Amino acid sequence: MPERAAIRYTDKHPDDFEGLFVLYEALGWNSLELTAKQLEAMCRQSWHVVYAYQNDRLIGTGRIVSDGVVTGVICGLGVDPDYQNLRIGTGLMERLLAKCDAHRVIAQLMCTESLEAYYEPFGFRKFAIGMSRRRKG
Repeated sequence: MPERAAIRYTDKHPDDFEGLFVLYEALGWNSLELTAKQLEAMCRQSWHVVYAYQNDRLIGTGRIVSDGVVTGVICGLGVDPDYQNLRIGTGLMERLLAKCDAHRVIAQLMCTESLEAYYEPFGFRKFAIGMSRRRKG
């Protein structure tokens, strides 16, 4: 269990995205074998990103892909496995939703059925069948 130092949330991009690479690896999210440089491009091209730190260690993140007018898709919400169940994901989600609310953007997300119960307290409800297409190559 990590020490209980204060968690700092920020929407300022890090100077070095190696910490995000380490986080994605820890979460098992890097099946596409993205580099730290590609993860940086992903974040910088998102409408809004929130990062969670304990001291100088990046321990969580979430982002919104949006047109900034109608809808915003919340994605990449994750917390380092060593820091899960400490309400850090809740802190990230609250900040992402506040951004959507401030701009009157409809927040949407896609998740596996096993995560539906996690997102329901934030006001999310199943509304459609989602589909995805694996990228070629």
